[in-house]
Amino acid sequence: MNAQTSLTWLENDSPRSALWRSDQVLPKQVVLADDTMTADTAFRLACAGTGLLWRSDFQNARQMLQALTRRIDKPKKVRVKKHDPAAPHLPGNVFHTHRQAQAQRTRILSQVLIELDGDYAIALRRAPDAKQACIQAFGPANGQPSVVSLRSLQGAIGAFEWRKNGVEVPAMGEALRIYPHYGVFSPVRGEYVALVANAPLPEAFSSTPVAFDIGVGTGVLTAVLARRGAGRVVGTDTSERALACALDNLQRLGLQNQVELFHTPLFPAGLAAVVVCNPPWLPARATTLLEQAVYDEGSQMLKGFLSGLAPHLCPGGEGWLILSDLAEHLGLRTREALLAWIAEAGLVVLGRLDVKPVHGKSRDESDPLHAARAAETTSLWRLGVAG
Repeated sequence: MNAQTSLTWLENDSPRSALWRSDQVLPKQVVLADDTMTADTAFRLACAGTGLLWRSDFQNARQMLQALTRRIDKPKKVRVKKHDPAAPHLPGNVFHTHRQAQAQRTRILSQVLIELDGDYAIALRRAPDAKQACIQAFGPANGQPSVVSLRSLQGAIGAFEWRKNGVEVPAMGEALRIYPHYGVFSPVRGEYVALVANAPLPEAFSSTPVAFDIGVGTGVLTAVLARRGAGRVVGTDTSERALACALDNLQRLGLQNQVELFHTPLFPAGLAAVVVCNPPWLPARATTLLEQAVYDEGSQMLKGFLSGLAPHLCPGGEGWLILSDLAEHLGLRTREALLAWIAEAGLVVLGRLDVKPVHGKSRDESDPLHAARAAETTSLWRLGVAG
């Protein structure tokens, strides 16, 4: 989000403006909305890209958002031409159709807007006290009024609760918890953490107990590596939010003295016995802050990790690539392409550990991507330098 972006509207015949605190695009225009507006009218305006700045009961704004959601999620009949080569039943087309629908859904639902005062107070009846949640998500208000989508505000409040209560990560042992920050992907899929916790360490690790965590996120894999005996773990990320989140978690776990964190893309300087990377698994464009942990347009991070890995491995060191094959089942990437990128980088596959996901979507037959999710396998690829 660009903190300097302003939203403008007309109210009581006077122009108004406030900072735009959302990672969604600005509405094309803004109208005032309240309890007198029907859901059908709101839906028509939201579909046209008009922001609805709410001016009455906060809980009714939530009900309006629910009404818009019901209209979007109403089942639609899809007509497919018998011999259409781009028919939606093909895996890649199903994914792209699903992504387009999700993007449209997000755009429409983000049109319900809430104004925040200069201290993040919400001047609406029955509004929650979201000041601390907003400070954690957006930084200090500095006395400036702002506008946020109700969906973003709900996300900030939800992230505040995640950060307060934490997420239990059984693979770390002793029922330890990780505390995600706003905009940093939560390690709710614990199977990939278990892979890093259980993979055999290379012999080089005993003489060079140094590990790199590329794309540190919450710091969960950095913590696993430190607890497995790494005397020094270097975590990198391009997100300041992620680096702050990782530092917070590592301090809570008492591991901060074993870890260095750097704001840099991909690799730090030096060599390591283990270099771990859990890149976004799907080659598609991210449209929100959180989606950056899931979607990697053009597989840029994956390719960057592979092409730059060899010069950062000490003799006998290994790169551990954590990757789901969901993209393969969706027709977005082939196994042959992945193996070709590995070979072109001067790497060889030393082994692979696989695990089936246990998250709810893998069993949800109503999910348009159910067939691919049900077939998904998450793998830790053990990579070494060829020759």
